[in-house]
Amino acid sequence: MRYETVMDLHTHTIASGHAYNTLREMAKAAADRGLEILGITEHAPMMPGTCHNYYFHNLKTVPRELYGIRLFLGAELNILNPQGEVDLNEAELRGMDIGIASLHLPCMKPGTREENTSAYLNAMKNPYVNIIGHPDDGRYEVDYEALVQGAKEYGKILEVNNHSIVPNSFRQNARENDVKMLKFCMKYQVPVVMDSDAHFDTHIAEFDAARGLLEELNFPEELVVNHSVNALRGYINALK
Repeated sequence: MRYETVMDLHTHTIASGHAYNTLREMAKAAADRGLEILGITEHAPMMPGTCHNYYFHNLKTVPRELYGIRLFLGAELNILNPQGEVDLNEAELRGMDIGIASLHLPCMKPGTREENTSAYLNAMKNPYVNIIGHPDDGRYEVDYEALVQGAKEYGKILEVNNHSIVPNSFRQNARENDVKMLKFCMKYQVPVVMDSDAHFDTHIAEFDAARGLLEELNFPEELVVNHSVNALRGYINALK
């Protein structure tokens, strides 16, 4: 099988408010699937129903290994405006293993193509942002060449979010947008990560849609960081 994976870096637990398993249940499911790393990235505080800032302050109390796998604990940060501001401060971000920055409708209304692109590019300037999450939602029109060039300049990973491109996804035109993004990633040699965005334990490491798209484009396997921990070095807070 092409695009082998030892990790899933974008998942949620009950702490996010609209996911359905505990941290232990998610870790056990990841171990049962043979993963080496599980990222648990709860929605940051501006997302309705999620956990309080105190949750992120207290991540230091959680062990970074359970059931024989390594845990990267952090947040899916909400990009709040075209200036790229996010909803946790530096003191809170400093203690995290991983930071994903995403656009969500409750936190930033879609702007113009230029405004949406600026939101991503300015968020990339934040040293605690490692991955740009699901930059494929057509409700936020984006200049994909500029997005990919920004990821290369600032040393960020772009996400191929499996949940975005399954048949029942609420994100609009995600597959078409991922194709645009991935073609520019090939042109500029920018790495991507397949993530499940799992909100239930059976969805961990569920990458069929993402893998199928990569295969269709004959995307270079060396640009998909899922294959090894070493591929993440220099990109993820916990490995810098």
